[in-house]
Amino acid sequence: MSQIHAAPPLRIAIAGFGAIGRTVAARLLAGIPGLQLTAVGVRGVAKARATLPSDVEVTDVASLAQHADIIVECAPAAVLPGIAEPALRAGRTVVVLSCGALLEQMYLVELARAHGGRIMVPTGALLGLDAVAAAAEGEIHSIRMITRKPPRGLVGAPYLIEHGIELEGLTAPLRVFEGTAREAARGFPANLNVAVALSLAGIGPDRTRLEIWADPTVTRNTHTIELDADSARLSVKIENIPSENPKTGRITALSVIALLRKLRSPLAIGT
Repeated sequence: MSQIHAAPPLRIAIAGFGAIGRTVAARLLAGIPGLQLTAVGVRGVAKARATLPSDVEVTDVASLAQHADIIVECAPAAVLPGIAEPALRAGRTVVVLSCGALLEQMYLVELARAHGGRIMVPTGALLGLDAVAAAAEGEIHSIRMITRKPPRGLVGAPYLIEHGIELEGLTAPLRVFEGTAREAARGFPANLNVAVALSLAGIGPDRTRLEIWADPTVTRNTHTIELDADSARLSVKIENIPSENPKTGRITALSVIALLRKLRSPLAIGT
């Protein structure tokens, strides 16, 4: 009779304990084979401590590499370096949701290479990212993305403030941005991680074109992707239900869980 060699569970830490972090933590605590939640990194330690089991370490984000193999970043974009740098120096894997910030901190990729670490960006809210990555193995001629969000999901974006664009009382769809994915990441850091993920999977942030609409007629964050390549033409649309944070879709946390599950699953589906 053959022996079953079970690998030890992967130790997972979560940096940030907002809507996404809490959802990921709850799924891990409910039980996913081969995965164990071992730590959470937050500023408000006492509040998080009260909601987590005693065997989950609650600490600052810079210390997470001491407690985990994989650190899942679920925090504001501005704190990405403080989460990723110590983890990558320790040779850990960092799952990055704030990939808009990653675009401005690409030295983190070199840091990962130098220390045997790894950065993973989950599919998140984008249907078809696997197909884009596959098409990029050939030649992609163009990628265009159109995003429509309820106005409250865009309020506070630096680009809107800089250009004096008011969304209060909007009664008809308004195009608030047209440009590259790189420009969108700078102007909408809490909204357009999906565009950066698309650009990194495909032809880069300076060739990926983007339109952003504040649309009071929609209740879901809607993304339409049009791709033309030597291997395929692709047109996909996804309508994401917002989470308790209107800037983020519910599917984002579920995408993280699917990625983590895949790391230990004996059967992996998708590129």
